[in-house]
Amino acid sequence: MVKRQLMFTFPGALVTEPIIYNLGQQFNIVTNILRADVTEDRGWVVLELEGEDKEIEDGISWVTSKGVRIEEVSDNMSGV
Repeated sequence: MVKRQLMFTFPGALVTEPIIYNLGQQFNIVTNILRADVTEDRGWVVLELEGEDKEIEDGISWVTSKGVRIEEVSDNMSGV
């Protein structure tokens, strides 16, 4: 099992979609929201993903295909 911290940036059309929930369910990934800011027209979430490396990579590809922008987060950005 590996852990990765990523920032997901959602366009307005996807803010109300259950993308994080589906990511966890479809790819057997544990998701932990570390920080978030969501408005009607945009949103971002810093997530810790835990699971098998291949599942995480497949999940990232799926999320990206939905239109979410993903960036790696350094350890010092995740603390609140």
